[in-house]
Amino acid sequence: MTGKPTPRSGPGRPPRQHQDGLDTRDALIRCGVEILTEKSFASTSIGEILNRLDVPKGSFYHYFDSKEAFGVEVIDRYAAYFARKLNRQLSDRTVAPLQRIANFIADAGRGMEKHDFQRGCLIGNLGQEMNSLPETFRAKLEATFVDWQQRLALCLHAAQQDGALRSDADCEQLAAFFWIGWEGAVLRAKLVRKIAPLLIFADGWFAGLPRA
Repeated sequence: MTGKPTPRSGPGRPPRQHQDGLDTRDALIRCGVEILTEKSFASTSIGEILNRLDVPKGSFYHYFDSKEAFGVEVIDRYAAYFARKLNRQLSDRTVAPLQRIANFIADAGRGMEKHDFQRGCLIGNLGQEMNSLPETFRAKLEATFVDWQQRLALCLHAAQQDGALRSDADCEQLAAFFWIGWEGAVLRAKLVRKIAPLLIFADGWFAGLPRA
């Protein structure tokens, strides 16, 4: 998500007034991100997005050839946003590497509580309905997961260098295991509307790390 943020009409809502084309396109994508953290792509209509923003249907098709093309843009936007978030948290050299991961988990839990467990991970949500999604989404979603794994693996390598993990620890495998389990924990947290699944997963993952 780049560029100067535009005024919002309410908490978590994109702007309802659009002074130029860039604002309109940006607002459509941001609204798509918001909605798809809450519900499936298949059950989200273009009309729902337009109604939230008071944008005419013609404006949507001016920027996006189809709902599929719009979905690709939304995936890219969320992936970029989350990558920046991970960078801030996992690259913070003022904090020990393993604590950075713990901080990410705690921050995610606070975010889910803030939104009353209505929002989850957009990439994970789409992955769960992949059989009903355009095939073009598959590579986008997998590439995003791989990117997140690589960022976490770098943090784990930093933990090795600090002496917190054994030198023979497979950081790439540990990072892959984290994201596979994390997506399930987020889904369970949404289901029960409690952060307990996140904490249970985190405790198990940290307990299984090959400590030095």
